[in-house]
Amino acid sequence: MKAIIFTLILATLALTQACGHRHPSTADLSTIADGKSWRVTHTDAQTTEVDGKRAVRLVAEGDSANGIVGLALPRALSFSTGTIEIDLKGRNLRQRSFLGVAFNVIDEKTFEAVYFRPFNFQAAEPIRNRSVQYIAWPVNTWEHLRRTAPGQFENAVKPVPDPDGWFHARIEVTDSHVRVFVNDAKEPSLVTRRLSAGGVQRPVGLFVDSGDGHYSNLTVMPLKSPAP
Repeated sequence: MKAIIFTLILATLALTQACGHRHPSTADLSTIADGKSWRVTHTDAQTTEVDGKRAVRLVAEGDSANGIVGLALPRALSFSTGTIEIDLKGRNLRQRSFLGVAFNVIDEKTFEAVYFRPFNFQAAEPIRNRSVQYIAWPVNTWEHLRRTAPGQFENAVKPVPDPDGWFHARIEVTDSHVRVFVNDAKEPSLVTRRLSAGGVQRPVGLFVDSGDGHYSNLTVMPLKSPAP
């Protein structure tokens, strides 16, 4: 009987691998301030509870204008391609709310990120078209992209979220493109080509540039590989 059970377990594992099945991985936000479980740079990170939701609050210690952004990366979590999901809560305070996720992180100066400017969610055109942004440091900062490829790497968020409330973001990352969905939208708010080489498992985590923000439910799902 034991031999039969063991054979069934092996067969199940083989079938799972053949079908390219992957499981989501969720970051443990409660450990962000223990000094061991996360790598935190240029930001103060504390656990908190907001609107009944367990969350992390990041307060930036610099800004991208000076070449500094805050990153908080769980050491047990890595990512190459697939889906990143997270709940975010910024503020409707101009130039004081830039929050999102970073991935493909090599160091604090070399990474990709998708982040939001909640204070632009309800703003009049054309500022509203700068609500969600993709960047790829060190070369492709938001300033460089806006100057050399205006409108290609930032866009409005539709439907428009509450700029002071929680919203859910789903970021789909392939080897060549990034797509960003907000809340229950069927269509992406942003579709861009990637500006950095992927294909390697690297750190993924939280991003803040100036001001502060709240983050909850960070989950990554690797891209399913095709069945042989």
